[in-house]
Amino acid sequence: MNRKRFFSFFLVFVALVMISIPAAAQDADPAMADGKSVEVSGPFDLERCVKRALDQNPAMTAIRAQLKGAGYGTYSAMGDFGPSLSTSYGWTHYNRKSTYGGEHSDWVGSLSASQPVFHGFALLAAYQKAALAEESTEASLSNVELTLIKNVQSNFLSLLKARMDVKSAEDSVARLESQLQVISAFYDVGLRPKAEVLDAEVDLASARQVLLTARNNVSTQEAQLNTLLNIPIETEVEYVGELKSIPFGLTLKECLDRAYKARPDLVIGQKSVEIAEKDATISQSKFYPTVDGTWNYSNRGTDPDLNGGGSYTHRSSEYWTAGVSASMSLFESGSDFFNAKRASETVKQVQAELENTRLNAGFEVKRALLNIQEAADRIDVADKSVAAAEEAYRMAVARYQAQVGTNTEVLNAQERLTSSEAQLSQAMADHGTAVSALYVAMGEKNHGLLEAK
Repeated sequence: MNRKRFFSFFLVFVALVMISIPAAAQDADPAMADGKSVEVSGPFDLERCVKRALDQNPAMTAIRAQLKGAGYGTYSAMGDFGPSLSTSYGWTHYNRKSTYGGEHSDWVGSLSASQPVFHGFALLAAYQKAALAEESTEASLSNVELTLIKNVQSNFLSLLKARMDVKSAEDSVARLESQLQVISAFYDVGLRPKAEVLDAEVDLASARQVLLTARNNVSTQEAQLNTLLNIPIETEVEYVGELKSIPFGLTLKECLDRAYKARPDLVIGQKSVEIAEKDATISQSKFYPTVDGTWNYSNRGTDPDLNGGGSYTHRSSEYWTAGVSASMSLFESGSDFFNAKRASETVKQVQAELENTRLNAGFEVKRALLNIQEAADRIDVADKSVAAAEEAYRMAVARYQAQVGTNTEVLNAQERLTSSEAQLSQAMADHGTAVSALYVAMGEKNHGLLEAK
């Protein structure tokens, strides 16, 4: 290789490296660089809320970046199989006289290449480990999605319940206001004592406080949903929907089968076992020799372009070498042996943790299914309770107006009606939350809580 050509090659190589650095720095996710939220317009039902959260929530942005980084890690491990190339260029001044002359300076340029041949299966295991880590991160992405879906659905159902509570509290206030008017009219004509008027006023004031609390709860739930959906907290969003029965007809066996097949935490656990096995392979690679192929080129001169200069042609030297080297550690005082034993025990540990995760998955499915059945039964009971309480209140009001009943009977009937309505809304919200929890326990993404198929 010509000396000037080598020097030119070196400068081109350095220029390419410098150019690639800013290009790599600019390789960023456009969605992350933008930092803008999708425009909020129109009504948001449960399904749209879930989709918006999956697209815009910062937790999703973080896990997507982690997944992208894991992909780069796989590429990095793959690159370890290929050759590596390095170069150097430098100047050294010698002030000591030699046989060939006085003080002199050396300019040296070199180019080296190395190709791994055999590293005791460590390179292969490292690549497989990186690929498994990427697959595990993909499962983590699904896990984050499921957690976010559960949070959004739970808060959305809580918002709908809060609105039902507001409606119930408004009805309660209206009933108590009507009763206060009747009592006041009776008191004005001397048919009822002042104490009954005061009792009605106290109950009305308490009902108004409950109404204020219920309205504040609605605002709180709306703010929480805005946060989950990455919508500015001050933005008014039209959340639409109502609590209703959600059909669910899967058996326990069907739910368990689907959970064991789809749950991302079980996938993550399995990948963790396989990663631990690759770590054990890497630790055992210390017992094998390491073989590498090498090639080196060197050029020396007395000036920057690596020429000899003047009559000192002996100062110019150019040569290359090629070879294969093998090395192996023969004794490490037991360090490699016990490190390999530790890696083997780690595999057993991770396998046991996976089995524990599987057991907990089955329990979560069973618990969620029982909660669904309990909430469905409570809805049936609460429906009947509300119907009975409405009739009892109607009769109490009629008896009071006919002067055959007492104000206490009316107020008690009103309280029971309000309590029955609250129990119904709570049972319906609990039923929806239990259905949402069961889908998450099965590892399935049901955005709108539609009927399972």
